[in-house]
Amino acid sequence: MKPISRKIAAIEESQTQLLASRARQLKAEGIDVVSLTAGEPDFPTPQLVKDAAIRAIQENFTKYTANQGIPELLKAISEKFHRDNAIQFSPSQILVSCGAKHSIYNALRAICDHGDEVIIPAPYWVSYPQMAKLVDAKPVIVQTSPKNQFKITPGQFKKAVTKKTKAFILCSPSNPTGSVYTQQEIERLARIVEQTGMYVISDEIYEKVIYDDAKHFSMGSIDAVRNQVVTVNGVSKVFSMTGWRIGYMGAHKDIVQAAEKIQSQTTSNASSISQKAALAALTNDLDSEVRVMVEEFDRRRHFLIHEMKKIPHIEFIYPKGSFTLFLNVKSYLHKKVQGKQIGTSDSLCDYFLNEHSVAMVPGSGFGAPEWMRISYACSMADLQKATERLHRGFADLLSGV
Repeated sequence: MKPISRKIAAIEESQTQLLASRARQLKAEGIDVVSLTAGEPDFPTPQLVKDAAIRAIQENFTKYTANQGIPELLKAISEKFHRDNAIQFSPSQILVSCGAKHSIYNALRAICDHGDEVIIPAPYWVSYPQMAKLVDAKPVIVQTSPKNQFKITPGQFKKAVTKKTKAFILCSPSNPTGSVYTQQEIERLARIVEQTGMYVISDEIYEKVIYDDAKHFSMGSIDAVRNQVVTVNGVSKVFSMTGWRIGYMGAHKDIVQAAEKIQSQTTSNASSISQKAALAALTNDLDSEVRVMVEEFDRRRHFLIHEMKKIPHIEFIYPKGSFTLFLNVKSYLHKKVQGKQIGTSDSLCDYFLNEHSVAMVPGSGFGAPEWMRISYACSMADLQKATERLHRGFADLLSGV
């Protein structure tokens, strides 16, 4: 048998998917694992959304739709961009895909040629660099600092730009760090985008999972760069619809047409039933349900921060958005416990999974090998159980038990 593609062999598997899968497998084996891995709200999908999907099935809305998406959903997304983000997109500038991840890949595939460079601030969401490689582009990783809340500075951005720069991926609110760029910070980055002519893929999937005094701002609303920005969003996080797999992009018509062409040859349309469900989510007033969910995430955030402060030598920034806490575990690396060496955040996560039944994601997948990510998109009961185990696990590492 001939070998598989060298390109695919060199691509890394998603760390979040891998660790979540391992946690599920251990649970299936009867082990009481607490999983803090997946960026997946533990709330049910709103009932009226589920009802819309059931109605679609009963009405036999189970055939192919237009590749771009059903007209009424395109219209609803266009109105959402105008209402929430101050971006004017006609329905022809929208493409509905199988999740925001799919939208990002479609955008990169539409924009990039072989050898183009894509600037990606680190820590980054695990899939960004691998997606760039899949489209034969080169990921240019820019290491940010916790001193700047893990946000790329204009100076860092300028320094990373070359003649080969084709795109920049911006994620705010950020997964994994929870940082949120201010309007002023985004406007400063936008001036560089305007000067260079590059494209921006703005991942805004966590836009409504936001805390304290933070405010979400979309780069695509800035007139000077509006044609250069691909704004990506979806229904997964804010409406707790991860498994429905509906994401979407809004962009200049040339980008959308190119991305639609790619989609027509790969997946074709997103699920017809899920599109009807997404339409219900976007056209009904679900603000109160979203607010309840975000308030609960905020309660968990405060609890987790309070508990992590008790652990010696753990550092983190206060997340302003998403539902993840990013921990600096450098002080716990290169220690021995039960005769085993903890050399990396990967082995540290293995230790907590195997010895304390807590699943987390190592920072290596996010471009930050001395860090690890905790998702607090789980019940408070699970979070309390997990923090008790984390306290014991870190204490054992300190004592060398």
